[in-house]
Amino acid sequence: MALFGTIVNGVCIIAGSFIGMFFSNIPERYKETVMNGVGLAVILIGMQMALSTETIIIVLLSLLTGAIIGEWLKLEAGLNKLGEWIGNTFSRSSSDDASVAQGFVTASLVFVIGAMSVVGALDGGLRNSHEVLLIKGVLDGFVALVLTTTLGFGVLFSVIPVVLYQGVIALLATQIKDWIPEQVLNGFIVELTAVGGLIIVAIGLNLLNITSIRIGNLLPSIVTVGVIYGVYVLF
Repeated sequence: MALFGTIVNGVCIIAGSFIGMFFSNIPERYKETVMNGVGLAVILIGMQMALSTETIIIVLLSLLTGAIIGEWLKLEAGLNKLGEWIGNTFSRSSSDDASVAQGFVTASLVFVIGAMSVVGALDGGLRNSHEVLLIKGVLDGFVALVLTTTLGFGVLFSVIPVVLYQGVIALLATQIKDWIPEQVLNGFIVELTAVGGLIIVAIGLNLLNITSIRIGNLLPSIVTVGVIYGVYVLF
């Protein structure tokens, strides 16, 4: 079953979010320190991923083209509006809306952007192997717990983009081996991991309130890296 790992990953996020809700009333100073710890860990993960690149120019061009497309499409604004809609729908007061939106957007980006999402989904589709996504599910569950204690129940709704994103990759992977050589696929994953890693570093910097990077507008880089890597391989 190609989607087994993705489904388990989603269940872990839901479970972690629900558990985190029971700890949402801890003092603010604890939340602040915990969030700082999460931000530092996220930066470390992103740096490890970013350093995996074998061709830095592919990463640079992917981020530049992705940023242009993202700004043109105003993806960050769209994500925030979606988060605000969720907040308006499920929160009891307008003061909670921003927190719900931040929880949804931040958690979605943390869980979706990363090597394990892509590699795990590809493994599920290509080889019916779910070990990577099962491990990711456990990690995501703990991260969801921590994020929920600081950002609120908006984190719970991040399960929707995670399941959709990984599910689509897994289903496409069942056919991908027929038209993309394994060597090219492996090279693409390396560069995709590096691009995703830099975006994850940006998430960590935002969590620490060091920067206010419009991360949503960088998301097209995850797509443009495939196009740029394909051109690189051909020429």
